[in-house]
Amino acid sequence: MARENLSKIAYKTLQQGKSIAGLAHKEISSRIMNFILPDSELSEFNLDKNLLIKIQNSMDTLRDEDWTDAEKNIYPMKLLFDEPWLRYLTQYPKIWFDMPNIWNRRRKEQYDDLPKSIDKDNYPKYYLRNFHHQTDGYLSDFSASIYDLQVDILFNGSADAMRRRIIKPLKEGLINFSDRKKSSIKIVDVATGSGRTLKQLRYAFPEEKIKGIDLSGSYLKEASRYLSDIDGDLIELIKGNAEELPFENNSIQAITCVYLFHELPRTIREKVLKEFFRVLERKGTLVIADSIQITDSPDFIEIMENFYKTFHEPFYCDYIKDDMNYKIKEIGFNKVKSNSFFMTKVWSAIK
Repeated sequence: MARENLSKIAYKTLQQGKSIAGLAHKEISSRIMNFILPDSELSEFNLDKNLLIKIQNSMDTLRDEDWTDAEKNIYPMKLLFDEPWLRYLTQYPKIWFDMPNIWNRRRKEQYDDLPKSIDKDNYPKYYLRNFHHQTDGYLSDFSASIYDLQVDILFNGSADAMRRRIIKPLKEGLINFSDRKKSSIKIVDVATGSGRTLKQLRYAFPEEKIKGIDLSGSYLKEASRYLSDIDGDLIELIKGNAEELPFENNSIQAITCVYLFHELPRTIREKVLKEFFRVLERKGTLVIADSIQITDSPDFIEIMENFYKTFHEPFYCDYIKDDMNYKIKEIGFNKVKSNSFFMTKVWSAIK
């Protein structure tokens, strides 16, 4: 019991330390960059004290949920302490060196500053932009190398805890295939990025076949490096588009998708959901994690509105008003559930 309490204290201390570090970075970097490249429209965003309390309470609830799930062995406890410190140490200076480029791109509203070497015909038009003013968009090794740390800073160290919200509903959904060998179960993570979600899935599902698919070859290369030293069967990485998944009808038992839908136009969101439905086997499970929305998190409307104003997220304003529950049901999914955790909303459904 004492050891458990010490572990919980260590976990909360780690999370609070990451939160403080994220807040400090944002405060210091904003002040410095606004001094170097001043712009009245980019003045710092001050949150109401009551809203800050609600944010802190929401983060505390998320951490309690994270700890409880690990305590119940929904995923290994070691995931709570799995931080790529050495990787982050090499990434952090890159973030500072790149900051003037991001800030200047933001001031000039320059959204198509992409590598000249890419073949634009290989990507959908909505993808060819600098989401969050990111250097090279999602289309370079440099962008891929710093992405995870940028996201962790954005969410004040809570990114992994939010990603892990997909594991519990995924395990519950896969009970439908409990009569099969685990090694025959296929889980596909769509828009897998640099592999952070894949690693957590592998720890939670050590025997199942896991595949990750993404449009960016650079991010898949980063994922390959990141996943190279984990135990278990090799995770298959595939370059492909969520609109046209390279799988047969009714061939996949589970699909996860983390932080993709807010970066899709409304018509493409529906197209991707239909594609998920096509490739999932009957009784297969779908779990989506993405930004909170207005209907479930009205207290955080101010944050959501600031997000799409401050960052280049052209489809976000529509996304936060989109009735995803209705859309998922309309396509044919059953047992649609949703829940919110800090800045992330999670949907689960069964075909």
